[in-house]
Amino acid sequence: MDIKSVIRTIPDYPKKGILFRDITTLWQDAGGFRHVVDQLVWPYAGVRIDKVAGIEARGFVLGGAIAHQLSVGFVPVRKKGKLPGAVISEEYELEYGTDTVEIHQDAIKEGENILLVDDLIATGGTAEAAINLIRQAGGAVIGAAFVIDLPDIGGAKRIAAMGVSVRTLCEFEGH
Repeated sequence: MDIKSVIRTIPDYPKKGILFRDITTLWQDAGGFRHVVDQLVWPYAGVRIDKVAGIEARGFVLGGAIAHQLSVGFVPVRKKGKLPGAVISEEYELEYGTDTVEIHQDAIKEGENILLVDDLIATGGTAEAAINLIRQAGGAVIGAAFVIDLPDIGGAKRIAAMGVSVRTLCEFEGH
């Protein structure tokens, strides 16, 4: 299946010069959605995964489906202030300023193997922060899986440099 053919590109969103890769059109295609979940799951067949962590918000859709397929739990990686219980936080750099992601303190137990999931890897800043959170909680990140890679921006290389294997299903040039 040509995954790229079912991903819509929206020019100049969220700002001029950006080509936004909209994965919601992929989710609307039942066969495409199933194919993507299967392709993100199969490399981990036979690997011990205790939980899937999904990055807000599109990573929740993919991560939930992948966790279901693997019969494991799901950990939401959320923006600051969105989780109701006690949390651990990780701040990370943005192009202009900083942001923070959080997980519940009890979401990951010491020694659990975690698969990190999101729809797209660009700069890798949010994924790096999520990996740091998982490690801070005592988890081991056994892989990071994304549908889309923007290799010109370098996020996949940034995550690989952290010692985490990266799986992506398609690439788009540019930003």
